[in-house]
Amino acid sequence: MLFDQKVFNLIYGFAGKNRFLDLLGIFFAEYSGYILAIIVVVLVFKAGGWKKRIYYFSLITLTIILSRGIVTEFTRLVYPRLRPFKELGINALVNHSNESSFPSGHMAFYFALILPVFCINRRAGWYLSGVVFLMGLARVFVGVHWPMDIISGIAVACISFYVVHKYILKDPPCENCIFKK
Repeated sequence: MLFDQKVFNLIYGFAGKNRFLDLLGIFFAEYSGYILAIIVVVLVFKAGGWKKRIYYFSLITLTIILSRGIVTEFTRLVYPRLRPFKELGINALVNHSNESSFPSGHMAFYFALILPVFCINRRAGWYLSGVVFLMGLARVFVGVHWPMDIISGIAVACISFYVVHKYILKDPPCENCIFKK
Protein backbone atom coordinates (compact mmCIF):
# COMPACT_ATOMS: atom_id res chain seq x y z
CA MET A 1 0.00 0.00 0.00
CA LEU A 2 2.91 2.34 0.68
CA PHE A 3 4.18 1.79 -2.89
CA ASP A 4 0.74 2.58 -4.27
CA GLN A 5 0.41 5.75 -2.22
CA LYS A 6 3.85 7.09 -3.17
CA VAL A 7 3.56 6.35 -6.88
CA PHE A 8 -0.02 7.65 -6.96
CA ASN A 9 1.02 10.91 -5.26
CA LEU A 10 3.88 11.31 -7.73
CA ILE A 11 1.65 10.86 -10.80
CA TYR A 12 -1.47 12.62 -9.47
CA GLY A 13 0.72 15.50 -8.30
CA PHE A 14 0.89 16.72 -11.91
CA ALA A 15 -2.93 16.91 -12.22
CA GLY A 16 -4.55 20.32 -12.12
CA LYS A 17 -1.34 22.21 -12.86
CA ASN A 18 -1.51 22.48 -16.65
CA ARG A 19 -4.73 22.57 -18.69
CA PHE A 20 -3.15 20.85 -21.72
CA LEU A 21 -1.73 18.04 -19.57
CA ASP A 22 -5.12 17.60 -17.88
CA LEU A 23 -6.89 17.36 -21.24
CA LEU A 24 -4.29 14.88 -22.49
CA GLY A 25 -4.76 12.78 -19.35
CA ILE A 26 -8.54 12.87 -19.72
CA PHE A 27 -8.27 11.91 -23.40
CA PHE A 28 -6.08 8.87 -22.72
CA ALA A 29 -8.07 7.83 -19.62
CA GLU A 30 -11.51 8.09 -21.20
CA TYR A 31 -11.42 8.25 -25.00
CA SER A 32 -8.31 6.58 -26.44
CA GLY A 33 -9.95 3.17 -26.03
CA TYR A 34 -12.41 3.93 -28.83
CA ILE A 35 -9.57 4.58 -31.24
CA LEU A 36 -7.83 1.38 -30.12
CA ALA A 37 -10.98 -0.65 -30.74
CA ILE A 38 -11.34 0.74 -34.27
CA ILE A 39 -7.68 -0.01 -35.05
CA VAL A 40 -8.01 -3.59 -33.76
CA VAL A 41 -11.16 -4.18 -35.84
CA VAL A 42 -9.38 -2.92 -38.96
CA LEU A 43 -6.35 -5.12 -38.26
CA VAL A 44 -8.56 -8.18 -37.77
CA PHE A 45 -10.40 -7.55 -41.05
CA LYS A 46 -7.09 -7.13 -42.89
CA ALA A 47 -5.63 -10.29 -41.30
CA GLY A 48 -6.18 -12.54 -44.27
CA GLY A 49 -8.74 -15.22 -45.01
CA TRP A 50 -11.97 -15.80 -43.18
CA LYS A 51 -10.48 -18.55 -40.99
CA LYS A 52 -7.85 -16.17 -39.64
CA ARG A 53 -10.43 -13.45 -39.06
CA ILE A 54 -12.70 -15.82 -37.15
CA TYR A 55 -9.76 -17.10 -35.12
CA TYR A 56 -8.60 -13.59 -34.16
CA PHE A 57 -12.13 -12.42 -33.41
CA SER A 58 -12.65 -15.49 -31.21
CA LEU A 59 -9.29 -14.99 -29.51
CA ILE A 60 -10.08 -11.36 -28.72
CA THR A 61 -13.64 -12.06 -27.59
CA LEU A 62 -12.81 -15.01 -25.33
CA THR A 63 -9.80 -13.22 -23.83
CA ILE A 64 -11.93 -10.16 -23.00
CA ILE A 65 -14.70 -12.30 -21.50
CA LEU A 66 -12.25 -14.20 -19.31
CA SER A 67 -10.16 -11.16 -18.37
CA ARG A 68 -12.73 -8.43 -17.83
CA GLY A 69 -15.96 -10.34 -17.45
CA ILE A 70 -14.92 -13.19 -15.19
CA VAL A 71 -11.55 -12.72 -13.45
CA THR A 72 -11.82 -8.97 -12.82
CA GLU A 73 -15.38 -9.14 -11.51
CA PHE A 74 -14.64 -12.15 -9.30
CA THR A 75 -11.56 -10.41 -7.87
CA ARG A 76 -13.57 -7.26 -7.15
CA LEU A 77 -16.14 -9.35 -5.27
CA VAL A 78 -13.49 -11.07 -3.16
CA TYR A 79 -11.20 -8.06 -2.70
CA PRO A 80 -13.13 -4.76 -2.78
CA ARG A 81 -10.86 -1.72 -2.81
CA LEU A 82 -11.75 1.95 -2.65
CA ARG A 83 -10.74 4.18 -5.51
CA PRO A 84 -8.13 6.86 -4.75
CA PHE A 85 -10.56 9.77 -5.10
CA LYS A 86 -12.85 8.13 -2.55
CA GLU A 87 -10.15 6.99 -0.12
CA LEU A 88 -8.13 10.23 -0.22
CA GLY A 89 -11.04 12.64 -0.64
CA ILE A 90 -9.60 14.22 -3.78
CA ASN A 91 -11.30 15.46 -6.92
CA ALA A 92 -10.89 13.11 -9.86
CA LEU A 93 -10.55 14.80 -13.24
CA VAL A 94 -13.25 12.51 -14.67
CA ASN A 95 -16.57 11.30 -13.31
CA HIS A 96 -16.42 7.71 -12.17
CA SER A 97 -18.47 5.29 -10.12
CA ASN A 98 -17.43 4.29 -6.61
CA GLU A 99 -17.21 0.57 -7.43
CA SER A 100 -14.08 -1.38 -6.49
CA SER A 101 -10.92 -0.39 -8.33
CA PHE A 102 -8.86 -3.59 -8.11
CA PRO A 103 -7.94 -4.78 -10.70
CA SER A 104 -8.43 -2.10 -13.33
CA GLY A 105 -11.26 -3.09 -15.64
CA HIS A 106 -9.89 -0.77 -18.33
CA MET A 107 -6.50 -2.47 -18.32
CA ALA A 108 -8.05 -5.95 -18.17
CA PHE A 109 -10.24 -5.07 -21.17
CA TYR A 110 -7.85 -3.09 -23.35
CA PHE A 111 -4.81 -5.31 -22.85
CA ALA A 112 -7.02 -8.30 -23.63
CA LEU A 113 -8.11 -6.41 -26.76
CA ILE A 114 -4.62 -5.61 -28.04
CA LEU A 115 -2.59 -8.69 -27.05
CA PRO A 116 -3.96 -10.75 -29.97
CA VAL A 117 -2.68 -8.01 -32.28
CA PHE A 118 0.82 -9.40 -31.64
CA CYS A 119 -0.29 -12.50 -33.56
CA ILE A 120 -1.43 -10.35 -36.49
CA ASN A 121 1.28 -7.69 -36.61
CA ARG A 122 3.97 -7.46 -33.92
CA ARG A 123 4.90 -3.85 -34.69
CA ALA A 124 1.26 -2.76 -34.37
CA GLY A 125 1.06 -4.77 -31.15
CA TRP A 126 3.96 -2.82 -29.65
CA TYR A 127 2.47 0.54 -30.69
CA LEU A 128 -0.93 -0.34 -29.27
CA SER A 129 0.71 -1.59 -26.06
CA GLY A 130 2.28 1.83 -25.71
CA VAL A 131 -1.10 3.50 -26.08
CA VAL A 132 -2.65 1.18 -23.48
CA PHE A 133 0.26 1.88 -21.13
CA LEU A 134 -0.43 5.61 -21.52
CA MET A 135 -4.10 4.89 -20.82
CA GLY A 136 -3.14 3.16 -17.56
CA LEU A 137 -0.86 6.03 -16.56
CA ALA A 138 -3.66 8.47 -17.36
CA ARG A 139 -6.14 6.50 -15.20
CA VAL A 140 -3.80 7.10 -12.25
CA PHE A 141 -3.21 10.73 -13.31
CA VAL A 142 -6.95 11.53 -13.32
CA GLY A 143 -7.36 9.95 -9.88
CA VAL A 144 -9.54 6.89 -10.54
CA HIS A 145 -6.96 4.09 -10.06
CA TRP A 146 -4.05 3.11 -7.89
CA PRO A 147 -0.88 1.99 -9.71
CA MET A 148 -1.32 -1.62 -8.52
CA ASP A 149 -4.83 -1.63 -10.02
CA ILE A 150 -3.24 -0.91 -13.39
CA ILE A 151 -0.48 -3.50 -13.01
CA SER A 152 -2.93 -6.17 -11.84
CA GLY A 153 -5.33 -5.43 -14.73
CA ILE A 154 -2.47 -5.93 -17.18
CA ALA A 155 -1.50 -9.18 -15.44
CA VAL A 156 -5.09 -10.47 -15.58
CA ALA A 157 -5.24 -9.72 -19.32
CA CYS A 158 -1.88 -11.39 -20.00
CA ILE A 159 -2.79 -14.56 -18.10
CA SER A 160 -6.23 -14.68 -19.72
CA PHE A 161 -4.70 -14.27 -23.18
CA TYR A 162 -2.22 -17.06 -22.50
CA VAL A 163 -4.95 -19.43 -21.27
CA VAL A 164 -7.26 -18.74 -24.21
CA HIS A 165 -4.52 -18.81 -26.84
CA LYS A 166 -2.67 -21.87 -25.53
CA TYR A 167 -5.43 -24.07 -24.09
CA ILE A 168 -8.81 -23.05 -25.50
CA LEU A 169 -8.09 -22.02 -29.10
CA LYS A 170 -5.42 -24.46 -30.15
CA ASP A 171 -3.57 -24.52 -33.47
CA PRO A 172 -3.51 -20.82 -34.38
CA PRO A 173 -3.61 -20.07 -38.12
CA CYS A 174 -0.93 -17.39 -37.85
CA GLU A 175 2.73 -17.38 -38.76
CA ASN A 176 3.49 -14.72 -36.16
CA CYS A 177 2.18 -16.76 -33.23
CA ILE A 178 3.91 -15.68 -30.04
CA PHE A 179 3.45 -19.15 -28.53
CA LYS A 180 5.08 -21.24 -31.23
CA LYS A 181 5.18 -24.95 -30.51
